[in-house]
Amino acid sequence: MNENKVVVQLKALVSLFLPYCNLKEYIKTTGRKLALPIIEILSLSLFWHLQGIVTKKSVYDLLYLKSFCSYNRFVANINRLAPIALQIVVLIISRNRKFAHLIKFTDATDIPVCLLKNVDHHKTMKGLASMSKSSKGWYYGMKLHLTADFKGKILAIRITSADGSDRQTAKDMNKNLWGVIILDSGYVSTDLQNEMNVEGKRWWVVKPYKTMKKLATMLENLLYDTRMMIEPNFRNLKLFLGLVSSMPRSVGGYLANYVYAILALAFKPLLEQPLSALN
Repeated sequence: MNENKVVVQLKALVSLFLPYCNLKEYIKTTGRKLALPIIEILSLSLFWHLQGIVTKKSVYDLLYLKSFCSYNRFVANINRLAPIALQIVVLIISRNRKFAHLIKFTDATDIPVCLLKNVDHHKTMKGLASMSKSSKGWYYGMKLHLTADFKGKILAIRITSADGSDRQTAKDMNKNLWGVIILDSGYVSTDLQNEMNVEGKRWWVVKPYKTMKKLATMLENLLYDTRMMIEPNFRNLKLFLGLVSSMPRSVGGYLANYVYAILALAFKPLLEQPLSALN
């Protein structure tokens, strides 16, 4: 395989997390061993997303992987090892929570699985996807819920069907987070706000509707104005890291694509640090 410098860097970073992952069921003890080791497959999957490469086939051809394994086997292993990538996401989130900024943000974004004109013919994600409406209009697919801190570090993440409850998901993913958590008006709920506010520990700050009579304090307005700081995470995921795709041909393929895109987002700030700082 052509030793790409980015892949080498990714392998070094992945190697720091693998000892803390449960790999037992993914290591073959019978039959032919994997042509590409687990660390290679994970690193190549991250390379695919971080470099903005559209297809797995392009990665396969670019790095001359034909002499190591067939393309079908390459794709099958990328999908099969996605749970390990998810374990690494959990490890990074756990690390981020230990050093999280006091101010945090929660929001959700749409993940279409196909164009609207193809909804009636789309079968792959039929059991998971649903119709919903975002700020851009109607779409068919999933929804990504994200909590990040003031510095952009991921602190909690969920993927639900498009028609999933934003409020219930926000409650579930933030129940063990403390500090100031800022949300937009889509999360307005007196009951939820009363439940999530914990004196001295958590302040649940939700932007009121324009039609609501509540008068926000100057501090609340200043906090509301910082809500857009979560948007770069969504922008990176969608525009540069390949979160949205209609190319997978299986449920496992779609879910693997989401997991690797999220892991790529979590890895971006780590790639800017020396490895010694992560040990």
